[in-house]
Amino acid sequence: MTENALNTQQLDTRNKTVLVTGASGKTGRRVAEAAEAAGFTVRAASRSGAVRFDWYDPSTWEDALRGADAAYLAYMPDVGAPGAGEAVGALARQAVALGVQRIVLLSARGEDQAEPAERAVRESGARWTIVRASWFAQNLSEGPLLDGMRAGELVFPAGEVLEPFIDTRDIADVVVAVLGAADDRYAGQVVEISGGRLLSFRDAVAEISAAAGREIRYVPVSAREYGGALTEYGVPAEEAEFLIELFETNLDGRNARLSDGVQRILGRAPRDFADFAREHAELGVWKA
Repeated sequence: MTENALNTQQLDTRNKTVLVTGASGKTGRRVAEAAEAAGFTVRAASRSGAVRFDWYDPSTWEDALRGADAAYLAYMPDVGAPGAGEAVGALARQAVALGVQRIVLLSARGEDQAEPAERAVRESGARWTIVRASWFAQNLSEGPLLDGMRAGELVFPAGEVLEPFIDTRDIADVVVAVLGAADDRYAGQVVEISGGRLLSFRDAVAEISAAAGREIRYVPVSAREYGGALTEYGVPAEEAEFLIELFETNLDGRNARLSDGVQRILGRAPRDFADFAREHAELGVWKA
């Protein structure tokens, strides 16, 4: 067993089915992989997958939930987005009614906007755990920021704020450890997880640039400037306004601290950002 592997001998996963929402996304894909490796029967659900699930279409929820023992909830596009609390609460209550025993909600450290969704899970009657994660390292290797990185420039409203970037594989391992715990030790808990060291976005881009062997620049802008660029690219005004508010608050320095959740639950240090950069550079992720 490698340093980064789960100790599956301590997990109760046999004959248990876990529903993974957002199974094609940054965290859902890795939760599904880790859960399957740990011995769960995985029901990988997404808008276009074999198991159809859409946060905006409640008619897809029952079939996805029925027969599941546990569920991983990753609200799209963001746990703090308008309407997240109502949708997460409705799904959690339906899950409880259908016999789902455990629910893990992915949330974000320091995101005040996520409180309605967190409260909805706490009040649903479920055996819940909330996992609050720091900024994903994989936000720089996949998704909307990747095109800029490949073009040699990350334009982003993070200033010089420090952030303990977390590898989404660590999120997945923590979620599976929580869902597979043989007892209720994590029920009713909020678990905060982060990477093991603080980096500015400038630092992170510099490490990626060195690993990729090509120049990638970091260009800080204001949240308002960034939001204006998003609307020019076709992002709906309401979504852009939410992102402006999110960046102005969540990237104000409140998360410039480490959390011990990975070490406490997995018994190991978080994956280091330098390893993330090297591994993804070797895959050619940031090639022009």
